[in-house]
Amino acid sequence: MAHDVLTMGRISVDVYPQDIGVGLADVGTFRKYLGGSPSNVAVAAARHGRESAVITRTGQDPFGEYLHGELQKFGVDDSMVSAVSGLQTPVTFCAIQPPDDFPLYFYGRFPTAPDLQIAAGELNLEAIRDAGIFWSTLTGLCQEPSRAAHLAAHEARPRHALVPGRHTVLDLDYRPMFWPSVAQAREQIACILPHVTVAVGNTTECAVAVGPGTPDEQADRLLEAGVRLAVVKLGPDGVMARTESERVVSAPVPVQTVNGLGAGDAFGGALCHGLLAGWPLAAVLEYANASGALVASRISCADAMPTPAEVTGLLAERGRMVPELLEALS
Repeated sequence: MAHDVLTMGRISVDVYPQDIGVGLADVGTFRKYLGGSPSNVAVAAARHGRESAVITRTGQDPFGEYLHGELQKFGVDDSMVSAVSGLQTPVTFCAIQPPDDFPLYFYGRFPTAPDLQIAAGELNLEAIRDAGIFWSTLTGLCQEPSRAAHLAAHEARPRHALVPGRHTVLDLDYRPMFWPSVAQAREQIACILPHVTVAVGNTTECAVAVGPGTPDEQADRLLEAGVRLAVVKLGPDGVMARTESERVVSAPVPVQTVNGLGAGDAFGGALCHGLLAGWPLAAVLEYANASGALVASRISCADAMPTPAEVTGLLAERGRMVPELLEALS
């Protein structure tokens, strides 16, 4: 079966406080959730009704078993998730101090993690080639053998061979603790961009990829590299997307922020849904923007991914056009 959305990369157990507004040292109660950006994107896409799967690795331990159970609960195909002997499933702690302070603490990722041990020879290249959208993140390029596996995955679906409606997405998810330097991250991005049709990142991440500049200058450089759609997140100013012929800005959807960490992954899963649906770019951005806003208003990430009814309900409540209406006006 061809998947609508197939992601590859990080997975972890997110341990989030139930006490809001205090530092990690003062938290009394925690709860565990499925985490890791590509895994969250697969969950978000499944919540929108898409057949999704993730390629990743866990430790051979109870936390790994927990993550399999969570993926299955959310309707994500876990058949390409396996355990790596001798390594522990990573755990990520965060403090939740709204509106904009959500520090992350990674455990079990240094010097390596199971999901960085994905080997090229283990990949189901047919599944990668046949997926409607293949989604990977920059973190998967930070060390071997994951780096070579990601390159092999992208080479299995050449950009020029993708029919309309199919996409290869690179999330420019730059985490400085995983890289010795910005220069090395940029070097690896340059190896992958020739295979990518959609690049997604905030202005800081786009600067890592293609250098500093205005959002439009960064989008121009991504398009010059052959990307067909450049999505630049503008923080409090919303999100901007560019193609060769179109420029669209979606204003932010205001909510009371509780935890901003999962918003980007919710945006990503909704972006995949909108692209696969063939909506106009403006509709895609509105829908993805609202999806991210909903998750930012909740504590968790994977568990908080919204349903289509929740997204369209928020858009209607805020006087924003829902995708069907935007499509009718295009």
